[in-house]
Amino acid sequence: MNLSRKRRQTTVVCFATATAVLVGSLWVVSTRPSLDHTSKERSNTQTSGYVSSDNSVTLIAPDLRKPAPDITGTTLDGAQWSMADHRGQIVVMNVWASWCAPCRAEAPVLKKVSLEMASKGVVFAGLDTRDSDIAGRGFQSNYKIPYPSLIDNSGDLQIRFPMELIPNAIPATVVIDREGRCAGRILGRVSEASLRGLINALLAEPAPAVVAAHPTPSQDDSPL
Repeated sequence: MNLSRKRRQTTVVCFATATAVLVGSLWVVSTRPSLDHTSKERSNTQTSGYVSSDNSVTLIAPDLRKPAPDITGTTLDGAQWSMADHRGQIVVMNVWASWCAPCRAEAPVLKKVSLEMASKGVVFAGLDTRDSDIAGRGFQSNYKIPYPSLIDNSGDLQIRFPMELIPNAIPATVVIDREGRCAGRILGRVSEASLRGLINALLAEPAPAVVAAHPTPSQDDSPL
């Protein structure tokens, strides 16, 4: 076989391999859930609206934290839940879906840590996103999740967090400090070490000062 013919065959093989890789990549992207951002700023910043879960852990310095969104909604159990009701507590919000394999894998860790941290004033809540209520309740029952999960079928609640810590992967976990600010995030499946590390860092921070209310003067205290 002459050299020219060998080169032509090599080129054909390389082209076929590259095409197969490209097609495979497009298939992976197309099967991932996407976030349909409602604002132009979010859309421009994150073109696909979804990032792959890289298990990265982020902790923001206290003076750079932004207020957590007013997450309010109905839970899978039919109750009402509001982030505002937990001001003064550390809140761990886990974004999950019943069809997500890493969510199933991390469920036992979340359950264990939530039960152990409850006595320290740490509140856990879930955000069941892009899921059916029936499947979500089944997940919650199967894994005996002890904390409530809000229904977020459209994904609207998920994208309300500040861009620096938006949980734009499934699963993702956002931690809110005692002052109601977004303090940390884990993209992807949590480990017990990563989750405890974020929570313990916030527990070690000074508790916010509580301003005592001035007592209302009684009649006896009124000036003569």
